[in-house]
Amino acid sequence: MEPAVTVIDLNQLRRSCGSCALHELCLPAGIGIDDLERLDATVKNKRMLDRGAVLYRDDDRFDALYVVRSGSLKTFVQNESGDVQILAFHLPGEIIGFDALASSRHVSQAEALERSSVCELPYAGLQQIASEVPALHQQLMRVISREVVEEHRHLMMMGRQQAQEQLAIFLRSLSDRYLRLQRDGSALNLSMSRYDIANYLGLVVETVSRLFSRMEEMGVLEVNRKSVRIRRQDLLAELCNSGSSASKLYRAG
Repeated sequence: MEPAVTVIDLNQLRRSCGSCALHELCLPAGIGIDDLERLDATVKNKRMLDRGAVLYRDDDRFDALYVVRSGSLKTFVQNESGDVQILAFHLPGEIIGFDALASSRHVSQAEALERSSVCELPYAGLQQIASEVPALHQQLMRVISREVVEEHRHLMMMGRQQAQEQLAIFLRSLSDRYLRLQRDGSALNLSMSRYDIANYLGLVVETVSRLFSRMEEMGVLEVNRKSVRIRRQDLLAELCNSGSSASKLYRAG
């Protein structure tokens, strides 16, 4: 009879910043205590980032993945003319830095949206453990796959003709991510500016501000600056246009 795998309650793991990093990688994977401790040992001490501080820049050498421990970050690209396109927003418990896997150089820049902390997970150490622990390798592939789905969703949102639908899909996606991270999916803290949201969705900031006001008047949201409470998830789902290909992609993620 095979020995049972011991699954750790990661909320009780109080070593360094491992509980944050390991939550995303190991909680769904059922990794045993010995392998979990090996992975935890590879996590370097957390790094503190003030608002606007850069975690990595375009063309920086790739050495590690990063797990957001607290706060939030945005990743973006910038052309030679200085034009910026925001690619993603990253919440506590999420992993960033996958953009460098192909070339071993980052192709985007990561910047803190507020005072934040990250855990550094050296990629060489992660690869070594993943090669020996199939459950960890499988979960890492799931996380990478989900990042690809998020990129596709972003492209779909930018291609929608209705700005209200774009914003609704964005908010519903954030709600889904909150739930996955065991947070209240109805109480969103939008650490990013309205300008950042507009840039991410390919809209103008005036349109985004007007849409927030309209959705509040409709009873969908309750907005207090950066705090947004979703009052009617059913109405928000309707605004996402459940028959569209974008919403199908949302459900697939």
